Amino acid sequence: MPPPPPPQPRDKHREFMSHKPPTYSHSAGPLQADDWLKAVEKMLDIAQCNDREKVMYASGRLEGSRADWWDSYNGAHADPATITWLEFKNHFRSHHIPAGVITLKKKEFLSLKQGSRTVSEYRDKFIQLSRYAPEEVADDEKKQELFLEGLGGGLQYPLIAHTSPSHQTLVAKALVLS
Repeated sequence: MPPPPPPQPRDKHREFMSHKPPTYSHSAGPLQADDWLKAVEKMLDIAQCNDREKVMYASGRLEGSRADWWDSYNGAHADPATITWLEFKNHFRSHHIPAGVITLKKKEFLSLKQGSRTVSEYRDKFIQLSRYAPEEVADDEKKQELFLEGLGGGLQYPLIAHTSPSHQTLVAKALVLS
């Protein structure tokens, strides 16, 4: 009996497109570019695309003046075939998202307080804004500290008294205590 035929190679582009990745042609606000990039990156990761595929597939979702930006960047690059995903993301962000906006979002994150929010709402806002301060939350201990600082006083004290092995455990304890 002959061996079974080798499996067909995966069509990553078809898989990527099956998730209906958004196009990006204009922006109602500067953070829409970051939201687009985040959504597309998630779909590229699901399709298990390599670095080059990520650049090609994401850039293929740009339209209008955004596609013009990419064509200009790509055309001026010494070797467009070597553009990495990290390079694409960094140049995309620096061109489409004013640095001042990211700075404001980072400050908003660092000064975030629970206030009248429930612990769940505070946790969600904390996670949402933390993407603008990745270096601040890269260390789990620092992430716990920032989360604790923003919690309402009634929850801070019982949680500070006990160390938590992870940010996730700390959040779970805060949810139980609230």
